Amino acid sequence: MHRALHISRVVIVQPSVYGTDNSCTLDAMKQYGSGARGIAVLPNAISSTTLDNMERAGIRGVRINLGTTGDTNLADAQHRLEFGIEQIQGRKWHVQVYAALSVVAGLSDLILASPIPVVFDHFGGAQGAAGLQQPGFDKLLQLVRSGKGYVKISGAYRASGNAPDYPDVAPLARALIAANPQRILWGSDWPHPDTGSGRKPSDISPLLRIDDGHLLNLLATWAPDATLRKTILVDNPATLYAF
Repeated sequence: MHRALHISRVVIVQPSVYGTDNSCTLDAMKQYGSGARGIAVLPNAISSTTLDNMERAGIRGVRINLGTTGDTNLADAQHRLEFGIEQIQGRKWHVQVYAALSVVAGLSDLILASPIPVVFDHFGGAQGAAGLQQPGFDKLLQLVRSGKGYVKISGAYRASGNAPDYPDVAPLARALIAANPQRILWGSDWPHPDTGSGRKPSDISPLLRIDDGHLLNLLATWAPDATLRKTILVDNPATLYAF
């Protein structure tokens, strides 16, 4: 897929199915080489030595996944985010959060006070059909403007059912980019696991049939300026993941 899209760097995000066993992600990064970085899922107890080894291998953040299970318990999200920040304090890492927009908005005060950046998956949980005035989107824009929050304009098919161009996502993408282009990331979301229909992370199901080339080409409609696209595709990840 990377050869087809002419992409030379990758950030491998620990899949839910593996829990806190990051060995597959670490092995994939090793096989890919110097162009790979990773996001891990950590157990509650982990030694500084293990974290040091992960950092040397290219891990640059920890993942909190509330979106796959549809968990909207704000108190639980706050606890998990606080704990994640504490685990990696002092490192040039970040916390990556996959959650509904209502949860992201509820975490805004904690994120604004955080000593480390927070990255939000998939448009921060915003939905294209709900538009720019949907509850919580203003909080997401505030976090992006502040510099404390990054947003991945990735997985458009998770934010919209209007394939293949997902036109209702375009206003969200443009608003986020306008808020602070230095805090926008793009990702393929490959290999597109189907987590819908009440499936458990361990269920075996066919992958979603997504045209990765078309998804990448949509970025040019959200950010027509080539310099701006370079900021999103090259400069921002180089800074955040220390490529």
